[in-house]
Amino acid sequence: MQNLVSSSWESVSTQPVQQHRIIAAIDMGTNSLHMVVVKIDPKLPAFSIVAKEKETVRLGDRNIVTGELKPEIMAKAIAALRRFQEVAKTANAETLIAVATSAVREAPNGKEFLHQIETELGLNVDLISGQEEARRIYLGVLSGMEFHNQPHLIIDIGGGSTELILGDTQEPRTLTSTKVGAVRLTSELITTDPISNIEFQYLQAYARGMLERSVEEVLANLKFGESPRLIGTSGTIETIAMIQAREKSGTVPSTLNGYEFSLKDLQEWVNRLRKMTNAERAAIPGMPEKRSEVILPGAVILQEAMTLLGVESLTTCSRALREGVIVDWMLSNGLIEDRLRFQSSIRQRSVLKQATKYQVNLEYSDRVAAFALSLFDQTQGLLHHWGSNERRLLWAAAILHNCGHHVSHSSHHKHSYYLIRNSELLGYNETEIEIIANLARYHRKSPPKKKHENYRNLLSKEHRQVVSQLSALLRLAVALDRRQIGAIARIKCDYYSHFQQFNLLIHPSQIDDDCALELWSLDVKKGVFEAEFGVKLVTHLEKELLPNFS
Repeated sequence: MQNLVSSSWESVSTQPVQQHRIIAAIDMGTNSLHMVVVKIDPKLPAFSIVAKEKETVRLGDRNIVTGELKPEIMAKAIAALRRFQEVAKTANAETLIAVATSAVREAPNGKEFLHQIETELGLNVDLISGQEEARRIYLGVLSGMEFHNQPHLIIDIGGGSTELILGDTQEPRTLTSTKVGAVRLTSELITTDPISNIEFQYLQAYARGMLERSVEEVLANLKFGESPRLIGTSGTIETIAMIQAREKSGTVPSTLNGYEFSLKDLQEWVNRLRKMTNAERAAIPGMPEKRSEVILPGAVILQEAMTLLGVESLTTCSRALREGVIVDWMLSNGLIEDRLRFQSSIRQRSVLKQATKYQVNLEYSDRVAAFALSLFDQTQGLLHHWGSNERRLLWAAAILHNCGHHVSHSSHHKHSYYLIRNSELLGYNETEIEIIANLARYHRKSPPKKKHENYRNLLSKEHRQVVSQLSALLRLAVALDRRQIGAIARIKCDYYSHFQQFNLLIHPSQIDDDCALELWSLDVKKGVFEAEFGVKLVTHLEKELLPNFS
């Protein structure tokens, strides 16, 4: 059998696509909803921005008591998304990709909100973790700035979180996300206008305290003698750059990409902003609408981060998360072959990293994954109609299905669910991680049931069906290596639809091995498979005929 790590991962197509492709990406942030529409030139590969949209919705303004997203704000967000869809359609976008970040991630009703969006608009929104958000910001910045293989620090101050990243064109060395953002700190810490001295001092101390751990992690990954450049992205930093540039030169720069300002400049602005009322801040030339309400906490976060990092200046980059979403799509669709190519295997490497962390026997899980994918491929179009993305989720679940042994042998399938669910699997969104965790959860014992909380976490009927059908395949794959010695070399499937019979032909690795334990295990496990697909499973041990010398 071929080695899974090298052979199972679908190789992305690198055939040049001649026509330009237009796609759109939406970033549902804590403060604003943004959309960018781009035209991709596959020959370079590169993309140019053809349209931008923004709506300040304030998803982060949640119910103080329950932490839930407010109905009126959800309605406003859905209206904005509907408008974005129309713009994307007018621009002839073939695909609309949407991601949601900290505000939706942390709200108890966040998943229900995304389900509502899918129901009303037919728009599937990916809920991504803080670390995954940081990874895509890194991709976005790389698409708009040349690093020349030198170390760079990236800071992205959003409404609900701040991402701090260390990278050098290659794989990011550090990806961090901290729960400090301009909207979050405004709503939680500021009650005075202009801000009182006591509140300002607490704001500074709180921002510094929250950022310390991320800064330490970043600095720990710097090599001796390295002095990285700091790159800043998103609304707070672009606003500071804008008002600084207007005051300094009296004009608005044609682009803020590459604009530089110093820590000293920033400190002067913080001292000025803290003495102003909201109305006075709103009157500053270049201050965007509604940004005046949250600019001070954002500026303080940046000031404390720069001070802790020990950097004296910052260079702005106009590309961030939504452009990173575009790059990630280009990678997964085989449109990038250049310096970012390594990123296309981020999912695979992330799964293997978690497997190593939980001391998974990779030689064994590799065989289970090979059987699972063989079953998937041989039943595709016959018993199921899932595609390459579901295949990859099955692979990840097969590799990690036994990780629960790291906690305890007893009920290890349940432990596997929790370990996978709470792992930082980069390259996957929240729904995909939930599917992987559920697939691992149901590789043994009870099949999926609606009364199980983890199964109910899958809001979409389609996602529940993925888990029900693919976990049935994973059960058989586990049974096929019951002794964990590679007793079975390969399998062949035959489906007789007229008789509703599914034959599984098993070829042993050793001619004298009757594979009794594997056949017994298949007999025990086949019930779930038969019930799920409405077939009768019949197994045959195929032994090669020995030469007859008589």
